[in-house]
Amino acid sequence: MQLNHLNLSVRDVAASRTFFETYLGFTSADTKPNDTLAVLNGPGDFILVLMHQRLNENGNSTYPDSFHIGFYLPGDADVLATYQRLQDGGIPLPQAPQKIRRTFGFYFHYDDIMIEIATASFS
Repeated sequence: MQLNHLNLSVRDVAASRTFFETYLGFTSADTKPNDTLAVLNGPGDFILVLMHQRLNENGNSTYPDSFHIGFYLPGDADVLATYQRLQDGGIPLPQAPQKIRRTFGFYFHYDDIMIEIATASFS
């Protein structure tokens, strides 16, 4: 079994789509982008769906404190380059890349979503 897609609830679909395209290598699968839903193609045939929070039927639009999504990069230099690209883009980054368990990386928040950028293993 393989994880096929992830649906994230966001406050601003257009801004989130641009963020994932600009900084994390996703491409839009939508022929007509809108402010309600975006489907993005990522590496390894992974699909990321961004859904506006107003579509949450029960009004729940918060993630648990420890919920996060993670992206593995091939090496330390790739993590550092991604960190610099995010920093240059004005994305708030509360910590610099560092050893995290057996990897090298960092965490940050974007649109209430915690994101981890790390190497697959510590070198």
